[in-house]
Amino acid sequence: MNALTFSPDSSGSADARPSAAHRSVAFPAPPTPAAPLTPPSPAAAPESPASGRARRLLRGNPEDPSWARPALLALLALTAVFYTWNLTSNGWANSFYSAAVQAGSESWKAFFYGASDAGSSITVDKPPAALWVMALSVRLLGLSSFSILLPEVLMGVGTVAVVHATVRRHWGHGAGLVAGAVMALTPVAVLMFRFNNPDALLVLLMALGAWATMRSIEQGSARWMALVGVFIGLGFLTKTLQVLLVVPFFGIAYLVAADTSLRRRVVGAATGVAAMVLSAGWWVAVVELVPASMRPYIGGSQTNSFLELTFGYNGLGRLSGDETGSVGGGNGWGTTGLGRMFSSSIGGQISWLIPSAFVLLAVGLWLRGRAPRTDLRRAGYLVWGGWLVVTMLTFSLMAGIFHEYYTVALAPAVAALVGMGSAEAWERRHTLVGAGALATATGAAAAWGYVLLGRTTAYGQGLRVLVLVVGLAAALGLLLVARLPRRAVPAVLAVALISALAGPTAYSLTTVGTAHSGSIVTAGPTTGGMGGPGGRGMPGGGGMPGGAAPGGGPQGMMPGGAVGGFPGGAPGGGTTGGVPGGAPGGMGGLLDASTPSTEVVAALSEDASSFRWVAAAIGSQNAAGLQLGTELPVMAIGGFNGSDPSPTLAQFQEYVETGQIHWFAASGGGMGGRGGGMGGSGTASEISAWVQASFTAVTIDGSTFYDLTAPVGTAGTSTSGTSGTTAVTV
Repeated sequence: MNALTFSPDSSGSADARPSAAHRSVAFPAPPTPAAPLTPPSPAAAPESPASGRARRLLRGNPEDPSWARPALLALLALTAVFYTWNLTSNGWANSFYSAAVQAGSESWKAFFYGASDAGSSITVDKPPAALWVMALSVRLLGLSSFSILLPEVLMGVGTVAVVHATVRRHWGHGAGLVAGAVMALTPVAVLMFRFNNPDALLVLLMALGAWATMRSIEQGSARWMALVGVFIGLGFLTKTLQVLLVVPFFGIAYLVAADTSLRRRVVGAATGVAAMVLSAGWWVAVVELVPASMRPYIGGSQTNSFLELTFGYNGLGRLSGDETGSVGGGNGWGTTGLGRMFSSSIGGQISWLIPSAFVLLAVGLWLRGRAPRTDLRRAGYLVWGGWLVVTMLTFSLMAGIFHEYYTVALAPAVAALVGMGSAEAWERRHTLVGAGALATATGAAAAWGYVLLGRTTAYGQGLRVLVLVVGLAAALGLLLVARLPRRAVPAVLAVALISALAGPTAYSLTTVGTAHSGSIVTAGPTTGGMGGPGGRGMPGGGGMPGGAAPGGGPQGMMPGGAVGGFPGGAPGGGTTGGVPGGAPGGMGGLLDASTPSTEVVAALSEDASSFRWVAAAIGSQNAAGLQLGTELPVMAIGGFNGSDPSPTLAQFQEYVETGQIHWFAASGGGMGGRGGGMGGSGTASEISAWVQASFTAVTIDGSTFYDLTAPVGTAGTSTSGTSGTTAVTV
């Protein structure tokens, strides 16, 4: 008996359940007529598993619309090309992390702990998961800007694919494509998926957590919740507590909507928590249990403890502003409040479609209000809407260190809500609620885009006026969509989407066309807020928080009055910026690294195999520039700000006495040279004073170093530079 099978729509129907069994109705087959007497034809060759997978990849599932899979592949391909374009203009990007990547590619110990150098003196101030990915890329492809940044591009494409897949599963292919496009063109996402900060991996893992949460709700499965926990745990090993901002509503959505009994829901939630703790805790346990003498110092902490770093400097301190060792805090990182995400410095990074996302979230929850408990669409609004609300409130009210690029963590939630809510409202476009939601969301995007584009002169007045006029016209068309001719509807939808994405796209194009390096980077053109193209400057307009330099000096100066953070000039006499080739940067030494000259590289590389560290420098960026230039270990005294008590003076003296360090770079742009920042250690200044008293300065191509193998009273040393050979008797 043959069977004719009818399957419920698993993507477009509001209450469809992709996991439900197909319903089948069988009819008796009619008698088969006798076949004509013809020679049998050869049997078709069976399709191999590989060719079947390739066919599904290119064409999708048989029930999908013919345009769906080609459109998705085009979206991902264009995203990959866009993110890769002009990629290496960013050079080493954030040299602080690039140096740690270089170290991890040379030493497995440095790789495991996330140490700044292959000698494993101190770690970066984050856990190492993001560094692991980049270091493996460098081991495979060799050290270069491209090998460091390529994994970030792939993470960006992966995030677009995950957001698309999660939305498409319950709202349809069109919704998935809209969500994916919004994700791909969010300016801060374009910035961070071409940069080497940990945020790229963090966002991908959070998006995967949302995807797995929706699958766990759909299946009522504790095993899927365990996978959620694994993604969150890996997110913790990427950027510690920030990943936990998405956890509350992941759990709430599962407990409310999972298709299983209450007892199994509780067990599933507990399973997710256990998996999260195990996925993150194993590395934390190793770091805390290994004796301090056998591992690097934990950068960013004052007590050599990862737990202190997690709950202090990188945890509660970010909320309260009480961050020992920080260069800012105490409301020095911008005005807090509910309007922070819409401010002049942050609005253009992320907020283009936030008003529309909130409109569509509210309408979506209203429309699903009377749905069954297990309604998957309402669960989706809880997952993505909770992500947006909790993260946005935290970012808006936190008083500690806050950079504009943190807002990339909002991008998947905004993108998903725009795609989901648009599809929900479109299905009810013949009602006042549906048409009104579409019109309001489109009008809000046009009006807010007009405001944001008015904060910069980069695009003139034409683009912002066009966005406003066209967007409002599209909003009117959507409000009256039920009365429009059928042929006009696609045009109205296209115009609405284009007007909403025109502003973010312009910012994204500017971002791709601009080189970005240093510790503080922003997307798009200059808007008068902190940062700007390339991220130059600090909160307050180029100096430190509040507009002044540490120690009360003028903006753009460091303690002791040295311009650009280099007392005595930049190490190596090279230009600042951290970009191979010498692109200019910001406050060299604190916010960005310098590029050492060939003379400095040659001097530090001489007899390098005899030393654990070829040099030591105050502050991680100073050390990073020398390390990336020589590809040899350079000790970062005091960590990022120069304010960590690592190493102590006694430890440093022991390293020198046992012949483990060759040179000391006199230029110190970190905070440590004046006793640390925000209560941090003054160890760096003690080391600097001891070196200056015990060793004679040597000039190498215009920069001052101390040869730690030649103390005062020993034979002379000669070095060559661009100005000739200088003999120094010490």
